[in-house]
Amino acid sequence: MTTPRTCLIIGAGDGVGAAVARAFAREGLAVCVTRRPRHLDRLEALAATIRADGGVAHAYGVDARNEAEMIALVDRIEAEVGPLEVVVFNIGANVRFPVVETTAQVYSKVWEMAALAGFFTGREAARVMGPRGRGTILFTGATASTRGAAGFSAFAGAKAALRQLAQSLAREMGPKGIHVAHVVIDGMIDGTFARSLVPDIQPLLDADDILKPDEIARNYVWLHNQQRSAWTFEMDLRPFKETW
Repeated sequence: MTTPRTCLIIGAGDGVGAAVARAFAREGLAVCVTRRPRHLDRLEALAATIRADGGVAHAYGVDARNEAEMIALVDRIEAEVGPLEVVVFNIGANVRFPVVETTAQVYSKVWEMAALAGFFTGREAARVMGPRGRGTILFTGATASTRGAAGFSAFAGAKAALRQLAQSLAREMGPKGIHVAHVVIDGMIDGTFARSLVPDIQPLLDADDILKPDEIARNYVWLHNQQRSAWTFEMDLRPFKETW
């Protein structure tokens, strides 16, 4: 029996994460999707839809901020599913607070979700991919990765840290055959959160005024399939009318 190529998605929410999982499953990879344990029922539902479409999918409830859990997760997937070929870090942690209302707890939690968890993900991916000399590690960034907006001190600090982590990993692991890329998602993304803000979102989708998760996912697959003589480190994605 052939061991499947495997993709791990840390933060497989209802929008980008789920779309990326479906996209890599269509590429023939076994996808392993994760969220916090309290969301395991939704993860299982996502995995079931992928399997119904002919793909291979596994769901894991994991706190990506916990070092021991991340080490155990990667070891388990490598042993039970297959060697990791793609690892995607997709935890958002987008919160808005005026700076004087940003407590130490808020700042620390956002940093843990968007930066510390990203470090554990990148380190563990590098640990298993490095000896094989191949693999792709992708990090989902945001507008805040490069520009700190008013009211987003915690989010901007965490996302900027994640971007610098990705740069360091790319410089260290690239010569070893590991493609590391950072994707700046600049704009509103269709999904549960966007629809809570804009109940009648269909006109925006029809006009291509907001980002569509499936189109974002297509770019993640494209990054993975790049030939190493012309690797991209950073890609930014935004609707064609977005001000930037």
